This record gives sequence, structure tokens and C-alpha cells, in this order.
Amino acid sequence: MHTTQFMKNFITLAISILLGFLLSVVSCQNSKKNTESRSEKKVLIAKNGEATPFDSTLVAPFFDQYPELKKFQKEVTALYQKQHYNYIWFDQKGIKEVGYLLYNKISNLTSEGITAKIPYHNQLDTIFQEEVSKQEPEVNSELFISCLYFFYTDKVYKGLDIEKSTQLGWYLPRKKQSFVNYLDSILANPSLIDKDEREILGQYYRLREVLKKYRSIEKEPWNSIALDSGVTRLKMGDSARAIAQIRSRLHLLGDLDSDSRSSLFDNSLAKGIINYKSRNSLGTNSSISKLDLVHLNVPITDRIKTIIVNMERCRWFSSPLAMSKTFIFINIPAYQLRYFENGKVALESKVVVGKAMNKTVVFSADMKYIVFSPYWNVPKNILYKEVLPAIEKNPNYLSENEMEWYDGGIRQRPGPKNALGVVKFVFPNSNSIYLHDTPSKSLFNQEKRAFSHGCIRLEKPKELAHLILKNDPNWTFEKIETAMQSGVEKWYALPQKIPVYIGYFTAWVAKDGAIHFYDDVYQRDERLATMLLEE
Repeated sequence: MHTTQFMKNFITLAISILLGFLLSVVSCQNSKKNTESRSEKKVLIAKNGEATPFDSTLVAPFFDQYPELKKFQKEVTALYQKQHYNYIWFDQKGIKEVGYLLYNKISNLTSEGITAKIPYHNQLDTIFQEEVSKQEPEVNSELFISCLYFFYTDKVYKGLDIEKSTQLGWYLPRKKQSFVNYLDSILANPSLIDKDEREILGQYYRLREVLKKYRSIEKEPWNSIALDSGVTRLKMGDSARAIAQIRSRLHLLGDLDSDSRSSLFDNSLAKGIINYKSRNSLGTNSSISKLDLVHLNVPITDRIKTIIVNMERCRWFSSPLAMSKTFIFINIPAYQLRYFENGKVALESKVVVGKAMNKTVVFSADMKYIVFSPYWNVPKNILYKEVLPAIEKNPNYLSENEMEWYDGGIRQRPGPKNALGVVKFVFPNSNSIYLHDTPSKSLFNQEKRAFSHGCIRLEKPKELAHLILKNDPNWTFEKIETAMQSGVEKWYALPQKIPVYIGYFTAWVAKDGAIHFYDDVYQRDERLATMLLEE
């Protein structure tokens, strides 16, 4: 009995052990299958090009190893925190196309007008010149490319620091850009690396095209052109060796379609001269003077430098200018105002800007008021330097100039003698600058128009007022004209503010591709060029 019970118990125990073993084997096999399934899934994810992570602790040692890249450490760290430390520039095939596009752009920085040294250039070359099939994701290579991206955006999109642009008198607001976030746009649309007018003023890309052309011209002979002894001007019908040289020069610059090499001053040459002089603010006649030759003889290297410094200024320009539908843009060296409606030029007007001692400030503000028949409140600097000394010499100076004492100062009454003319346009600012009419119309006949104390005089103030108010039910053409001639000051608050941008560009490319060079009226180009070389 005991033996039988013992055998039963033994058999039950053996069966239990066997079942446990079998269950354990099955469980292990299932676990192995699950593990293999997860592993296969992980491989599948990598093959499908989804994110692959790397060890975040490797970031800091990278910058210790490459100290010249430390200035980008904060941005690189922020970038990978946002990307959860996944590879950005690599997939299962190696470096992505966008990485090669970036490498190509930075290998050709001179096309962007930039001469900066690329840090660790040899290492970058090594990364990108390997066979694609051998390019497995590697942390150092990944971090190198990200530093390359921030180096590129810093030079091409951002430009000089705000402190340096301010030293050059540039007070236009500069856009605060997040290049960490901007990378999302580039990854989604790699073509933005080559051209994105949302980030850089469209003018930048037109200047870049002209830079390419001028660098090509630089390879051609550029000999100085001189008039024969005793000759001061060349005109239609003249014949001279210099005429053939001028013809060749204009053809090289694109102002003449062909070069006949003729030494005779003919209609074809006259048209080329007019094209050249028109885009360089040298008048509209077809003759060539000694002064015109000075302009034609400016070394092509100097022109290239001018293009480059103005490309830099484009980097400082906030992109809302390109997106605004209605705005006013004034270019100081061009002595020109343009009023844009729906993104198109509705009015062009010559302007007079501040002379060198009273520079017109580069800034922006919103136009809020139009003032008809304005008083002119004489600024203190003009009061003490000009008006009070004039009163000492001539006791009748105030009455003769329609002026009066007012609130501790002097103001000029509305009327034909008023320095502000019949209308002014107010965009409140700390610089006390505004746009206004002027009784001194003859100044607009001069090519160089830096005569004011800082404010901007308009050749076409009435036309601007009519355009701004043309859709305003409060004003008719007749009512505007009456207000201008009433002799009674009247302020009108505009229902919609109009952005006013005052810029400083000594080179500007029109939409037809023709480049216009202007005098560096405030002598700022050379200093900016020096700053760029120091970078």
C-alpha cells in the first residue's frame, strides 16, 4: 500500500517536472521569437529610413576635441534635444542629399560674397568624399555636419553681429532667427538652401547673380581709358581711340549688345552710354566727360567689393519688407523714394537727404499722420546755429521769413515760404525725421542731393498724398488740394499705418537684372568691407 502510494506520488512529481520543463522551453522559444520579432522590427525601422538615435553623452566630448566649433555648441545641443538625439543627416544609404547640398554651398562660399575660413575643412572634405556605400551613421560626422549647417547660416543668413551693424549707423530692425527651427524647413525642402526670400531679402539673390557676372568680367583686361590731350568731352560724330575702348567697356558691362570696335561715336554707342549713365545716376545725356570716364575706370575689383558689402546689408534686412503689400522704401545713396501698393511700385520720387554732417538715419517706423499746411518748428540745432545768428544780423529776419516765437522756440507759419512746403508725412520716431514738401524745387535737378538737416524732402509730395488717401472716403482730390493751400495746419490720422523703411544700399539690382551703383554718400562701404575681412 505504501509502495503503491509512493509510486503514484513519484509519477505525479515526474509529470509535473516534465510539464514545467516543457512550459519553460515553450516560454523561452516564445520569448526568443518576440525578441527576434522586435529586433527584426528595429532593423525594419532603420531600413525604412526612420529615426536612429545616438548616445547623447558623446556631444560634449566632440566640442572638446574640436574647440573651433564651440561657438555652435549651444545651438547643436538644442537641435539634438529637439530631435531626441536622432541622426539628422544620415539614413541607411549614408549622408542624405540635403547634407551634400549643404556641403556644396559651403564649399562655394565665395559665390555668397564670403571669404571666411571654414573650420576643420579637411575633416569635412574627408566625410563627404568617401564612397556613399561606406558611409555608416557616425556621431562625429553627424555633429560635424550640424556645425557646418550653423556655420553656413551664421555667415550667409545672419551676417555681422547687430553690434557691428549698429556701429555703421544701421538701426533698421534685424530679424531674430532660430536656425534650429529653420532646419525643419530645409529638411522638408532642401532647395531652400539655395534661395529662400523669406529669410533673405530677394535683392540678395539678384546681387549674387551680378557678383558671378562681375567675377567673370574680372578675368578680362580692364585697362584705364583716357581722352586725348586737350579733349574734355566726347560726343556724337567724334572719332577717337578712346571711343573704341568705351564701346568695348560698355559691351563687357552689358550696356551694349555688341562691340563693333568702331572708333566713331555713333547712335549705337550713344544708347549704350545712356544706359550706363542712367543706372549710375550720371545724368541722361549721351556724351562722355572726364568725370564720366573716372566712373567708367573704377576698377572691377572695387565694384565687386561694393556688391559684396551690399549683399551683407541684405542679410540685415528684416524679411517683412518683402512681404508687406503697402510700404515706403527710401534708399539714401540713390536719393530715391518708392511707394509700393500690393507689392508693386505705384510712385517713384526723387528725394533730398541729410548732408554728411546731418546724416539721415537708417531705421524704420510706421507712418501715422499726414499734416497739411504744416508749421515748421525750428529744431534747436538749427535755431542756435542758423536762426539766432541771422536775427542778430537782421532784426527783421523773423517777419521776412514768416517766423514767430512760440512756446519758448521759433516756428515758421504755413505758407509759400515754409521750409516743409504744403504737406508733411509723420512716422513718429526718436530721430525727429519725417518726409515733407519743400519750396526749394531746384535741388531735385541735381544728381547728388545730400543737402538737408536729416529729414527727407520729396519731389512729389502731392502725388504721394493723393495715392495714400485715394481710397479714403474722408478725402477727395479737391479736398486734399484745398487743405494743402489753406494756410491752416490740419493733422489727419491715417486709418491704416504705412511702414516706412529708410535703407542704405550703394548697389541695387533692378528686376531686369541691371545693376545700379550709387555714391557712398556717408562713406560706409570701406569700413563694412574691412569688418567682413576681419570675420
